[in-house]
Amino acid sequence: MAAAELSRCSAAISFSRQAVTSRWFMVFACLLILSMSGATYIFAVYSGDIKSTLGYTQTTLNLISFFKDVGGNIGILAGIILEVTPPWVVLAVGMTMNFTGYFMIWLAVTKRIPKPHVWQMCLYICIGANSQTFSNTGALVTCVKNFPQSRGIVIGLLKGFTGLSGAIMTQLYRAFYGSDSKALIFLIAWLPAAVSCVFLRTVRLMKVVKIENEVKVFYDLLYISLGLAGFLMVLIITQNSVVFTRAEYLASSTVVIILLFSPLAIVFREELNTWKSKKLVETGPQSSVVLVPISNSPPPEEAAAAQPSVPWWKDPFKPPERGEDYTIPQALFSIDLIILFIVTTFGVGGTLTAIDNLGQIGKALGYPAKSITTFVSLVSIWNYLGRVTSGFASEIFLAKYKFPRPLMLTIVLLISCSGHLLIAFGVPNSLYLSSVIMGFCFGAQWPLIFAIISELFGLKYYSTLHTFGGGASPVGAYILNVRVTGSLYDKEALKQLAAKGVIRKAGEDLSCSGVECYKVAFLIITAATMVGCLISVVLVIRTSKFYKGDIYKKFREQEISQVKD
Repeated sequence: MAAAELSRCSAAISFSRQAVTSRWFMVFACLLILSMSGATYIFAVYSGDIKSTLGYTQTTLNLISFFKDVGGNIGILAGIILEVTPPWVVLAVGMTMNFTGYFMIWLAVTKRIPKPHVWQMCLYICIGANSQTFSNTGALVTCVKNFPQSRGIVIGLLKGFTGLSGAIMTQLYRAFYGSDSKALIFLIAWLPAAVSCVFLRTVRLMKVVKIENEVKVFYDLLYISLGLAGFLMVLIITQNSVVFTRAEYLASSTVVIILLFSPLAIVFREELNTWKSKKLVETGPQSSVVLVPISNSPPPEEAAAAQPSVPWWKDPFKPPERGEDYTIPQALFSIDLIILFIVTTFGVGGTLTAIDNLGQIGKALGYPAKSITTFVSLVSIWNYLGRVTSGFASEIFLAKYKFPRPLMLTIVLLISCSGHLLIAFGVPNSLYLSSVIMGFCFGAQWPLIFAIISELFGLKYYSTLHTFGGGASPVGAYILNVRVTGSLYDKEALKQLAAKGVIRKAGEDLSCSGVECYKVAFLIITAATMVGCLISVVLVIRTSKFYKGDIYKKFREQEISQVKD
């Protein structure tokens, strides 16, 4: 009896160890980390507190927003660190930066420290936002390398959870802190750092193996995420029409947390099936269970080091064929990456400007405060849907119809123009629809951009190369948000004050009301996006032959060679 009990206990320990060290548990950890890493997407919720508390103009606020975008998209440092260290180091640096940056902003907004200079606020938000690139690089790049043949699906799913993070964080802050939007900044400071700390050693590079039901498992994870997104959307719409009590916020947030952890059921299901298969083989050699031979090849890091390769700094003007592993200089001097950088500058820069200014746009057009919060939260939902749709759909279309991802990126840019025009002309009650279009298109662009980079330039230096795609975003944001939108907004606001005979005092909030506040700015953004759309057609033409071929052939050949070893 005691022996049987000891055997069951030993089996439970063995299964638990297998589950928490498995590749699927690693995916779950990455999903959870990224579901807390989208603080930059809800800037519109707390930007009003920064502006009013510190007495900033719209141009100054947009400047701070620009440094947020710089931090949130320039991930070269994170990529370089991941080239030479394991993922947990990248995540550890990111969580430290996250807490430091946002905690300082919270201290400033709550006046616990003297009013910082503008450059200090820019520095704080840049540091805090840059932590997002560390969590993205540590989690997303690691997952792409572990599942190279499902990269579109992996990127779409992981970036989808990043898109949902804004709505998730909004619900949690209401449960924890009520309606105090300043407390949201404090929540952003400590919660993502705590989640990353828990899963530091879980996220790691693993040997690539063929899993027969790999795509099916990812689809199961997608269905759970759709359920979470659907629940959040219903919650947001309900909260817009019904005043929730603190207890109701706590109850709804509990459901959100349960849905966030529900992928664990899929993890344990898969690991239980694997564990049972191993036991059948151990106890019954004649079992009908067929196992794929496991290679004795060294871990990915050792294998990569053992293979002769071109140093990263050599032959910058002699790139290999598309799809092979480019060095960093070869990719930087590639016409394809330059085109993609320009397209991202105009495309993502325009949608990012709309999202960052959504709160101020709603205020200028006379929408109630609760509706503005709803817009921002709905952007997170549609941001998520855009990411998972482009990730999964582009993978399906590519596999079945050889439909190139650059062409899908062109279509997304074209759709985003309609959202810009709705804002420009201030169509009554159209901000609901334009927030949907902006959120969807902003989200849809990222999986496509990151997947295109991985396909054209290979995975060897992907941890660094994928950051160049994100790096174009703040360039577009600076041009379109700070130099165009912010300046034109302040110009119109001063014109309205002059018409009233009011002289603005130094340090006083500068606000504008009416359609004219953003009309010219978003007409310019629409034109810029159309230019980006036309330039992306050039990339479609250049890569059409490549996408008609078998772009995943070499990964299947690697798996076959591993099985033969």
